[in-house]
Amino acid sequence: MKSKTLLFLSFILFAKFTFAQEDVQKAMDTTTYGKNATVGKYADIRGFKMYYETYGKGEPLLIIHGNGGSINNFLYQIPYFAKNYQVIIADSRSQGKSIDHTDSLSYEMMTDDLNALLDKLNLKQCNVIGWSDGGIEGLMLAMRHPEKVKKLAVTGANLWPDTSAVDPFVYDYALKMNLKGQDTIKKIKNVTPEMKDQLKLLHLLSYEPHIKLEDLKKIACPTLVIGGDHDVIRTKHTMLIAETIPNSYLWILPNSGHSTPIFYKDMFNQVVGDFFTKPYRKIEKYGRFN
Repeated sequence: MKSKTLLFLSFILFAKFTFAQEDVQKAMDTTTYGKNATVGKYADIRGFKMYYETYGKGEPLLIIHGNGGSINNFLYQIPYFAKNYQVIIADSRSQGKSIDHTDSLSYEMMTDDLNALLDKLNLKQCNVIGWSDGGIEGLMLAMRHPEKVKKLAVTGANLWPDTSAVDPFVYDYALKMNLKGQDTIKKIKNVTPEMKDQLKLLHLLSYEPHIKLEDLKKIACPTLVIGGDHDVIRTKHTMLIAETIPNSYLWILPNSGHSTPIFYKDMFNQVVGDFFTKPYRKIEKYGRFN
């Protein structure tokens, strides 16, 4: 049975961030971000304790990590933006230090968790950066709580779970891992809460979200939509998101996969930082020649 447990754990690793470069993973494992006792706090919100950290002073900036991730995924963004912003970054429900072993988990829940955290911190509005699932939550935050989002930058986000949105290989692999994980956990006698949490995260990868274009059109804040040209999210889907949001820019990074904030950290930080500081401009008619 021990081998079956190990097999299950190998399945759920798909939900974790994996990086081709060992030095990146080492940097994430050794950074103090995500385990900084000096600034780390817990907020009692919506039935669980959400772990969060804040850095810097200035205009609030909320940063949201992806599926199976944690605060440390943004080790290259936190120090950059903390120079000019009050950076708020949390471990999402059932991830990192934000423990929640209940059965339910959805993007809507996690989005409302973030809204509740902002309320707890008495923040009426902030800029937002979201990566992957964090990008989905960023879009939902702008739809469900539009008054909270001043400007929004999302990278590697999708609106629905099928091969029109997600690279077919990645979609099929996630679905297989999900099904194998569910099958394997049935054969394990002592299923831990942590294993159940991983299945919840895998479920999101395979069966969520379900965002309608009509709802996406309601996003009023200026939005920067980002993707790698070889992202796990198909380029045409990223373009669709940008085309649907009324006040949006589109940025597709060449020679890039899903991890734009990591492997293009300097460019990512500069472009997103410029987007936050410069007024959004509508480019139309003769302006298209500029």
